[in-house]
Amino acid sequence: MAVLKEQIKKDSRDLIQDPETKQLLSRSLQYLKAGYPIHFTGPTGAGKTSLALALAKKRKRPVMVMHGNHELNNKDLIGDFTGYTSKKVVDQYVRRVYKKDESVTESWKDGRLLEAVKHGYTLVYDEFTRSQPTTNNLFLSILEEGILPLYGSKHTEPFYRVHPEFSVIFTSNPAEYAGVYKTQDALMDRLVTIFVDYKDIEGETEIVSEKLGIDEDDARAITTLVSKLREKCSKDNSNVPSIRSSIMIAKIALEQDIPIDGEDEEFQRLCIDILGYPMSRCIDEENPRVAAEELILKECSSM
Repeated sequence: MAVLKEQIKKDSRDLIQDPETKQLLSRSLQYLKAGYPIHFTGPTGAGKTSLALALAKKRKRPVMVMHGNHELNNKDLIGDFTGYTSKKVVDQYVRRVYKKDESVTESWKDGRLLEAVKHGYTLVYDEFTRSQPTTNNLFLSILEEGILPLYGSKHTEPFYRVHPEFSVIFTSNPAEYAGVYKTQDALMDRLVTIFVDYKDIEGETEIVSEKLGIDEDDARAITTLVSKLREKCSKDNSNVPSIRSSIMIAKIALEQDIPIDGEDEEFQRLCIDILGYPMSRCIDEENPRVAAEELILKECSSM
């Protein structure tokens, strides 16, 4: 848990909180206090997870992070039996009298969701739509009835009542992304869904500049380049270059003393290496790899 706490601290520090972001976090915190779960949705690289972790930290409660995937099941969420423990008691209090008591019991380990529900943690369920809808059905009982059904647990009680301080923050990519399941309407109806999109060039410039300590003009040149290439994408936006690409370019250029200059061959090669793959996947061309490199070089020359 200590490692997780350190990671949350780092991620929340990394989030550059401009006035718009601060207002979004403030509104979202009020919704959580009113008892409504928050759902941040938007394209990859838009900062949804960082927002969720920053929001969770504001609750000043322990945070549990869970990542959606198609193999997640009730055993992962509720818990499972992990083996057996045996106990043996030998009584030789009276000489020549030998008494032996032996018992075997199954060992149970709580799943992440049950642990969070029991202790009132803030649960960040990252990319929850990558889990199968049947797995996420557990949240209907939690959000509607305030209970977590204990399917297959052999507990005396058929459910566990949700701790009053428990809260959940969901994140997801849009439905058109690969590996994403359509979420049941009954669950979506219980969430406050907030769309998180890419920031404008000035917003991304501020993030890159503050995160890396790079000159603002250099940061703006990189984010403008990435933003212009993003606009060239003709397919769905699941593969477009995001602010992560801008940060990667800026970080490597800074560390390797590569001039942030569109005419510099080393800088051009850096941009092709980082931006070539996502661009080749989001443009509709006969030879997407070559077309992507040409687009990148064209935009570099206009910096």
